[in-house]
Amino acid sequence: MNWKEQLAEQLPLLGHRNWILIVDKAYPMHSAPGMVTINTKEKPMNVLSFVLESIKQERHTTPIIYVDKELDRMNDTFSPGVEHFQEELHKMTHRYPVKHILHEEVFDRLNQASKLFDILVLKTDHLIPYTSIFMELDCGYWSQEKEELLRELVRL
Repeated sequence: MNWKEQLAEQLPLLGHRNWILIVDKAYPMHSAPGMVTINTKEKPMNVLSFVLESIKQERHTTPIIYVDKELDRMNDTFSPGVEHFQEELHKMTHRYPVKHILHEEVFDRLNQASKLFDILVLKTDHLIPYTSIFMELDCGYWSQEKEELLRELVRL
């Protein structure tokens, strides 16, 4: 089964608080029980495009996207091709909330999440540092605003 088939099988099971990671080649393989790593052998933008379209088709989740804050300071002097990556990433993610957090903070969040929730890691053939894309899935049919309003009504 290729990675697209594996994603198609897993995505209907994933929900609020699960994660999907699209990572560079050097990203480490995690040992936490709920983390599954799949080698896509593809370019990250191809994987991102397919994942975002798959999530959109499923409709029950929506991604909150995290990228490394370090990526904001990278340029082609540091790593050739990173500026093109930044442009493509912005084009593909501008419709979604994108949060820039320090790389180590991402690991802290994943460590906490993996204790209770599954995380799907899609490894790419990408060789530029700090270009991994981390998606925390949120509910696609219930907004944070509605949740806060409901919580307020419950407190009354």
